[in-house]
Amino acid sequence: MYAAIDLSKYMVSKCVREDHPISNMQLQKILYYVQKDFLRNGEEAFPDDIEAWQFGPVVPNVYYYFCGFGAMPISSIYGGAEIEERDRAVIDKIVEAKRKLNPWVLVGETHKPGGAWDQIYRHGTGNHQVIPIDLIKAVG
Repeated sequence: MYAAIDLSKYMVSKCVREDHPISNMQLQKILYYVQKDFLRNGEEAFPDDIEAWQFGPVVPNVYYYFCGFGAMPISSIYGGAEIEERDRAVIDKIVEAKRKLNPWVLVGETHKPGGAWDQIYRHGTGNHQVIPIDLIKAVG
């Protein structure tokens, strides 16, 4: 398991190095997909909470770390924790698939009716509430 901020720095740096920088919004959705994939395989990618915000799932500490970039692509390269090779393979596959998508497409994907975000956000009454890990695992 990794800290979400370490995974984020890895993913952001990968995208910058490969000339495909991502925004904070894209990063948040990619983190969600990474967590979902790890959970399907019986482990957590990171212990940090994911909350239901207006535009989808958000890891608050990661959001605030990168919020200075606004809606612009994050352009920095970061050092950080080592990601195990087997985990990098899983993470890289998700990053490479999802970074190509418009941020609003990612928002739409994570807003699917009956999904984990939808069940917690409930038209705003659950804004900023934690999305339980078990729910992410069960319905994504």
